[in-house]
Amino acid sequence: MNKTEYLSRLQEQNKIKELMKNDKYLLNFHLIPPSGWLNDPNGLCEFKGINHIYFQYTPFSPEWGMKLWGHYSTKDWITYVEEEPFLFPDIKDDRDGVYSGSAFIKNENIYFFYTGNVKYTDKSYDYIKSGREQNTILVISKDGYSHSPKKVLLQNKDYPHMSCHVRDPQIFEKKGNYYMSLGARDIEDKGCIIIYKSHDLLSWEYFIKIQTTERFGYMWECPNLVEISGKLFLICCPQGVPQNGINFENIYQYGYFPLEINFEKKEYKLEEFIELDRGFDIYAPQVFTDEKGRKILLGWMGIPDAEYTNEPTITHGWQHALTLPRELKVIGNKIYQLPLKELEKLRLKKSRDFLYNSKNVEINLKFKECMQLKLNLRDSIELIYEKNIFTLNLEKCGYGRKERRVHLDRLVSLQIFLDNSSIEIFINSGAEVFSARCYCENLESNLKLNGDYIIEDFVWYELKNFEIKNRRG
Repeated sequence: MNKTEYLSRLQEQNKIKELMKNDKYLLNFHLIPPSGWLNDPNGLCEFKGINHIYFQYTPFSPEWGMKLWGHYSTKDWITYVEEEPFLFPDIKDDRDGVYSGSAFIKNENIYFFYTGNVKYTDKSYDYIKSGREQNTILVISKDGYSHSPKKVLLQNKDYPHMSCHVRDPQIFEKKGNYYMSLGARDIEDKGCIIIYKSHDLLSWEYFIKIQTTERFGYMWECPNLVEISGKLFLICCPQGVPQNGINFENIYQYGYFPLEINFEKKEYKLEEFIELDRGFDIYAPQVFTDEKGRKILLGWMGIPDAEYTNEPTITHGWQHALTLPRELKVIGNKIYQLPLKELEKLRLKKSRDFLYNSKNVEINLKFKECMQLKLNLRDSIELIYEKNIFTLNLEKCGYGRKERRVHLDRLVSLQIFLDNSSIEIFINSGAEVFSARCYCENLESNLKLNGDYIIEDFVWYELKNFEIKNRRG
């Protein structure tokens, strides 16, 4: 689909937008697709005071389909502009989809690296070791809205001992050199990250492969090499990791490895994988550094191949959302996630009355002590803390979602964001997080608390909506 074809179908898109207006589950303070389908956040960056949020986008269907890069921009994380799509699959090297990638700012330019997907159909393929091209492609932009011609940097032949699954480039700078990480599945079906090195962002040579000694899944997607407070982390999404008790309960995982790399000796040390979010609907994170130096993460509030559904929104022409933006901090060797400070500007009415009710709220609870807790929301969401296990139960409103859990040494605080069809829970100042979609019949908060606890502080905030404008007027 090129830009001309997209523009010719705008009337079709407008019909979907009209259908969406009648959906009670339309999200109010999360980014959703203007129409159709949304998945991975891409190309996140702040450039000359404007935050650019690109995303995987199928504008004319709420189901999986041909991928563009959609585009929102914001200066304040509250008011957004729906921009024209940024990238279209319009060359032979990305003809079956503009897949995920990232942005890197250098010398007053934004360098966008992404995966161009090509899928062969001339005969039968397994599409694992044959039948696909995964081309690493570069475009350069001076403003975030237009870009240079596409340049193919790497092709299947450039990925040593790899399957046809190599994608999601991300750039990391260290001591004057540039390193590109790519998520990969090697020829032995072991998940890994392969890294390339460059001096100019244009020519790349193979540098190193990073993987665990024992097989940890068959594919690692969406890598982010992130340095926070002087410590390096590899955030990624391993596929094919078996469930282990209450860990790794989702079909695919979302988390990070603390990592040490000696770039001169090409040596590395990976520590144990830590889940970053325990919810049902979370995948494909992307982290960028804003102009204040903050490490900001956005994730896809969805997950591939899940057994549960989003049928209520699909029938209204759209599916999926992005998480709230989160600032990453490190305490010890652990990443904490904090809702971005700017989100406090969403707050309207404030109350300390447990009986206060509203549809879209932020709830803050701080405990002097908590031995046992059962917190009910909207008559169908249950949060349970018992014997050091925190549980999110959505069985009554989850369309197949049931329980997700995490072990806590103790429960100190809860910060809960409840939108029309989503919940995000930040536990103990962001030490643990749950993100999920939920489809309650009653959207009033209806908070009820029971258990063995002493509350130190409690406050509600009614939240206003994001304001989203259309560049086309």
